[in-house]
Amino acid sequence: MFAIDSLLVKIALIGVIGIGAQWVAWRTNKPAIALMLVAGILAGPVLGLIDPVRDCGALRDPMIKLAVAVILFEGGLSLKFRELRQAGTAVFMLVFIGVPVGWALGTLAAYYGAGLPFELAALFGGVMVVTGPTVIAPMLRSLNIAPRVKNMLKWEGIVNDPIGALLAVGIYSYITHGGADANSVSIVTDVVAASVLAILIGGAAGFLLTWAFPRGWVPEYLKAPVLLTTVIAVFVLSDLIMHETGLITVTVMGVVMANRETYSTRSLQRFKEDLTVVLVSGVFIILSATLNWDVVKNFQFRFLIFLLLLLFVVRPLTIMTALLFTRIPLKERLFVAWIAPRGIVAVAVTGLFALRLTDYGVPGAEALVPLGFGVVIATIFAHGFTAGTFARWLGLDQGKGDGVLLVGANSWTIAFAQFVKEQDRGVMIADASKFALRRARRADIRVYQGDILDEVHEDAIDMGQYQQLIAATDNDSYNALVCGELAPEIGHDRVSRVAGEATGASQRLGRVFTIGGTTIDTQLDRLHAGWTFGRTRITEKFPYAGFVARMKASGGDSLMVVKASGDLAIFSTRHRPTVEAGDTVWTFVPPDDPKARREAKEASAAV
Repeated sequence: MFAIDSLLVKIALIGVIGIGAQWVAWRTNKPAIALMLVAGILAGPVLGLIDPVRDCGALRDPMIKLAVAVILFEGGLSLKFRELRQAGTAVFMLVFIGVPVGWALGTLAAYYGAGLPFELAALFGGVMVVTGPTVIAPMLRSLNIAPRVKNMLKWEGIVNDPIGALLAVGIYSYITHGGADANSVSIVTDVVAASVLAILIGGAAGFLLTWAFPRGWVPEYLKAPVLLTTVIAVFVLSDLIMHETGLITVTVMGVVMANRETYSTRSLQRFKEDLTVVLVSGVFIILSATLNWDVVKNFQFRFLIFLLLLLFVVRPLTIMTALLFTRIPLKERLFVAWIAPRGIVAVAVTGLFALRLTDYGVPGAEALVPLGFGVVIATIFAHGFTAGTFARWLGLDQGKGDGVLLVGANSWTIAFAQFVKEQDRGVMIADASKFALRRARRADIRVYQGDILDEVHEDAIDMGQYQQLIAATDNDSYNALVCGELAPEIGHDRVSRVAGEATGASQRLGRVFTIGGTTIDTQLDRLHAGWTFGRTRITEKFPYAGFVARMKASGGDSLMVVKASGDLAIFSTRHRPTVEAGDTVWTFVPPDDPKARREAKEASAAV
């Protein structure tokens, strides 16, 4: 419909559309993968703004493969062995039992449901065992469910991606080497040997970098570029040995680096996460824009039978069989059994083998592309739009995090925690001192003993449960460090700190909590002098201007505002959130003084 010749414009469009879809998903709380899919289809076959086959030519497939490599590496980089304490057995069963069962059931569904020849059905069934981090990660980001369930889905998605691709490689080799006349033992031996070699390459690369980085062999500013270059290099090297084995290499490399100290783990992971968001957006737009009307026309009615079997028989039966003898609660099994969106690897591998098998003259190979796209579209929409509802129905949804996480146990934070608890909101106090936490425990406040900056906290604290983090120790440098380290993870607008020193504390690493940067020592003195926490509802009859006048007269502090939506916002020295009728302001005010109360009333009446 629209003709745009410039490749630079096309690349810019892909980026804008992909990231724009992710932003809309965040604003509307809709599944990002579904919106990216719709955006790509609109930009591609509907409006004709992007045609990856025409625009990118021979570069399209290498670009997608390299992007998938980086995405899988980043996924591997998030796989910590300590996460397996709760979900280790389940992950093992999902891989070693779930994959063969899923492959067998998927093959039967493709053979009887889609009507594919048995060899092609086995190939497609192998591809369908993958779920993929490119679709699982954005989905999990929008769900607030138990860490164990997230870990099961995350590990399954990342580990099964290369396994599914290798199954397809094995079947492809079987078909192209003569089918029933092929030497199956030789094919299996080649695939296993290539996989072992890929594991060794990935493991060696991971060990080499985690050995070199802490010893200063690579300067800090080159670590991220060296890491990215190494990922691409080892992926290409393994892929030259055998197609798709590079996926194993980068996954293993990521897992090795995730579980060894590099002294730059956080910065490298943030770089990879940012890069992955861009790559996932771009690749999804490119793949969905590739969908043309010829593919749609080749979609047969009986393919719907296969999709229904895949959604309601193959996946549920696979998961329930794999987790049959585990201690995973039934509701968690049911949730995992439903969630299995397919993404980039499924489409890319299917498209690659469909093209090669069609050129090879295999009957029915042309059906793989529309069937692959059908699976991706059906699973993304079916699982993406129902995951939240299904989690709530099963009682797994922990709700929108509305709590407050306080770092530092002292009289002021304990009193504030009690007030927050009285507002029916979650609250936790974190401190390394067991002694300091004793009073909080006696007050029946949830606590975490340990350094909040230690990675171990990720296992004990679900950060999704808290809207705001407030660092309120007596050490301002530590408060700033907490804000600086955790802000990229939970959001700069969700971290604040109480000033620890009277002299102008730096505000670069985190906003200073309370008006004027009141120090924690001053807050403690005020508390001992009888100051109390309270709340004031802003209405049409009592507007915010009147409230401000009253607070100035009393000398109290505005701490936080509870928006009508339930969101929390902090009053800081550099930011005063908008307050409207229907909002509730949390305050810290001095003891009631009749004279001050009279002056405050007169001030508010004068407004």
